[in-house]
Amino acid sequence: MTALLIRACVFARESVLQVSEFYLYLCLRVLSVCLCVLSVCLRVPARTAMDPSEVEFIAEKQTVTIIPNFSLDKIYLITGDLGPFNPGLPVDVPVWLAINLKQRQKCRIIAPEWMDVEKLEQIKEQERKEETFTPMPNPHYMELTKLLLNHASDNIPKADEIRTLIKDTWDTRIAKLRLSADNFVNQQEAHAKLDNLTLMEINTIGTFLTESLNQMHRLCTNLQPGETAQSQDY
Repeated sequence: MTALLIRACVFARESVLQVSEFYLYLCLRVLSVCLCVLSVCLRVPARTAMDPSEVEFIAEKQTVTIIPNFSLDKIYLITGDLGPFNPGLPVDVPVWLAINLKQRQKCRIIAPEWMDVEKLEQIKEQERKEETFTPMPNPHYMELTKLLLNHASDNIPKADEIRTLIKDTWDTRIAKLRLSADNFVNQQEAHAKLDNLTLMEINTIGTFLTESLNQMHRLCTNLQPGETAQSQDY
């Protein structure tokens, strides 16, 4: 009887510690969000693009399905309710929480529907054939692939093939984007419209494009007609 009581006390203590650790991580996550918002508010005006880590932080809000191996009641957060968590029953959670639980061996992550070799093959071929940008299966396809394959590759079937297909698609789209930016600068257009771009892709080309336009503006400003005529007189 005493042994049973001791085991019950130990089990209860471990359960409390797990729940406390879980809520502690949620508090740290909220704190990191507040710090990120503060850094954006205090951002230097000369900065024209986000860091890739900031784009990845936004992508972590996307939801994925997990199979937990623990029990926990529903959690009420500002961004929405999470749970309840029951062993063996699938539940949708944000990517940041899924990765944390996976690292603690508390769940198994289910690969998103679009993260399939056949579907990604079709997307890659379509992207190569089309001159314009084709719609992507997820607005954060690159970031999610990196996060899930880095932290849960054992849960993703054919992870290496998926990584290669996503990288090929990314390279094709970035090549298109650079060509479009080059044509835009050379033709001295005032505006342009590009559909189906993701935030990471815009962030990748944004700094180069804005700096190029600034340099062109400086050159055009310095080469005024009056100054040109004066230099010819000399």
